[in-house]
Amino acid sequence: MNRFILFALYTWLVNLAITVSCVQNDEKISNGRSAASIGLVGNVNDVNTTTVGGTVLAGGGTDVDEIFQWMIKKAGGGDFVVIRASGTDAYNSYIYDLGTIDSVETLLINSRELANDPEVERTLLNAEAVFIAGGDQANYVNFWKNTKVHHALNYLRNTKLIPVGGTSAGCAILGNTYFAALEGTITSIEALDNPYNKYLTLGYNDFLKQPYLSDVVTDSHFANRDRHGRLVTFLARMNKDTGILGRGIGLDEKTAVCIEPSGIGKIYGKGTAYFLHQKGINSTPETCLNGSRLDWYQNQRAVRVYKVQGTDDGTNIFDLKTWAYGTGGHHLYYYV
Repeated sequence: MNRFILFALYTWLVNLAITVSCVQNDEKISNGRSAASIGLVGNVNDVNTTTVGGTVLAGGGTDVDEIFQWMIKKAGGGDFVVIRASGTDAYNSYIYDLGTIDSVETLLINSRELANDPEVERTLLNAEAVFIAGGDQANYVNFWKNTKVHHALNYLRNTKLIPVGGTSAGCAILGNTYFAALEGTITSIEALDNPYNKYLTLGYNDFLKQPYLSDVVTDSHFANRDRHGRLVTFLARMNKDTGILGRGIGLDEKTAVCIEPSGIGKIYGKGTAYFLHQKGINSTPETCLNGSRLDWYQNQRAVRVYKVQGTDDGTNIFDLKTWAYGTGGHHLYYYV
């Protein structure tokens, strides 16, 4: 009798283990596949879909559903990977529920060791869309620059041609010039008072390469945190340090620009996008020196701005190929 009970108990436990195993490997939820993975929703197996490249710059705050739907469409419903250096896997279910997509996985890459992990690299290279979450861009620079993650991101956008995007800190590193925040953040007042303030740490042409952003620096939480002055200062520094005619994109919270392969940027969301560019080779800052307040007047026409409101369907646009055309907005000038 005791042997029969033991055998029955053993059989029940084996069947239970098989059932649990099947549940854990179900299509809907799975544990991560690399040391950096903090969760995956959807199919655990890799798929290959036809993709179309594109870039998303999001201004932080509440996420804009339409930009993820735009990315999902360009990803051909393939595998979507979110990368970050802090935080949770909250994007997984959110993105998965926005459209037909094979899977969404979050990688928490918070060390250079993980950024050089072959399994992390493999997960990224297999992705059909990648989104860089918010956080602290200094971590992204310190942990990812000159690693497998760095080179995978450039390969994905420029060779594999998939959609790549980022919000807040994730948006900050997508321009060829980027505010690295290696010493912490900086306010507009601090930047204007001294363009070479120790907190104004810029990186030039040594990190991510996105089409149409070669001479561009981005900024998020734009009107919400009064960052107009610091973006103007970024442009002044770009011109002073490298000789280029600086361009900048400032994005309010709940606002994003989705850049098509043609260079047309569609503005989504509830806020405003600002496209700043230096007026010409004769519009250099009058004074841009360490310890001195920025002087960039140029007869009140130092920096030309195209200000455009976002919409739910991305009707309003700006041409990032020419920087000369847009719809739904108007031009103005910034000067200091």
